[in-house]
Amino acid sequence: MRLSTIALNNLRRRRGKAVLLVLGLAVGVATVVSMLAITQALKADTERKIDQFGANILVVPRSDDLALSYGGVAVGVSSAVQELSADDAVAVRTIKNAENISTVAPKLLGAVEVAQTRVLLVGVDFEQELRLKRWWSFEGKEPQGPDQLIVGQEAAHRLKVGPGSDLEILGRQFTVAAVLNPLGSQEDGLIYADLGAVQGLLGKPGRISLIEVGALCSTCPIDQIVEQISEKLPGSKVTALAQVMKSREQTVDQLGNFSLAVSGLVLLVGGLVVLTTMMSSVNERTREIGIFRAVGFRKSHVVRIVLMEALLLSLLSGLVGWAVGTAGSSLVASQVAKLEVSVSWDPLLAAAALGLALLVGFAGSIYPALRASSLDPAEALRSI
Repeated sequence: MRLSTIALNNLRRRRGKAVLLVLGLAVGVATVVSMLAITQALKADTERKIDQFGANILVVPRSDDLALSYGGVAVGVSSAVQELSADDAVAVRTIKNAENISTVAPKLLGAVEVAQTRVLLVGVDFEQELRLKRWWSFEGKEPQGPDQLIVGQEAAHRLKVGPGSDLEILGRQFTVAAVLNPLGSQEDGLIYADLGAVQGLLGKPGRISLIEVGALCSTCPIDQIVEQISEKLPGSKVTALAQVMKSREQTVDQLGNFSLAVSGLVLLVGGLVVLTTMMSSVNERTREIGIFRAVGFRKSHVVRIVLMEALLLSLLSGLVGWAVGTAGSSLVASQVAKLEVSVSWDPLLAAAALGLALLVGFAGSIYPALRASSLDPAEALRSI
């Protein structure tokens, strides 16, 4: 009779203990799989947001007279502040890593009086601005010409205007195309107009106050891009706006470390389940092991039988744990964490789950196997 046949017969006769071992170890494997899958989904979601939302780099003129903050960097708006030129915005797209630049959004800022209310007017290239500010939502429609505006919620309330309203700014008539929904930021108090129109109103043709630059991907060499833009524009200050995303990435890394710690504890419990179950099985089979030894089975044969039982159950536990962990993490990612990145059925993760289950199963069964092989046949046969 083959050793594998003996191991399978033992598992059939002790189905209750086999189910207990599979469940205990599968829970540990499922926890590890779900933690890893969710952490990977969080990292993918973070990278996607870095790719799509907001500027990575801000270019402003060097000046000590600063008043408005963009992403933590102050930007001057007074007449005494040095300004950039439209050529500077074009130059940004000529750097060595220009293929990594997705959006270049120049702006001209100016304080104006509208309907006896002091507001900040921002001249923008609406095509670039709307591509950069994908989180914007508004009532109305996108501006279709140089005489149309987007007004922040707070500014619209102060000026008592809405979509379709007419607004006179420095003697020129504009139409409010859209009103931004509340953002809880300085953008709520701004009026956005066509860049060329604002340059004409403020008497600053070809001038801009700052440039927001969006990099194409989260893995782009931001530091190199900053250095290259600084070389192209020596009279400007170039700053990488990476604080928010770096903070989020650190949070994800901390979650990953916490997940590993929890997974380790759960796997330890799973290993103890394997140990106690196999020890109990060995104690119940003292007479059986004694007979095996009496008829000529070697110690190595006994060890192989016990380990074979444990590894077969561990293999089943790994498959069950991988399936349950992946399905559970998909549910958590989409319904609880509200992630737009789905959790995939990764074959590499399945292989890792099987390897992990086999490792824990082997570690938990090695002592019971050695103990079974060390039983004295004569002592075991006395109980018959």
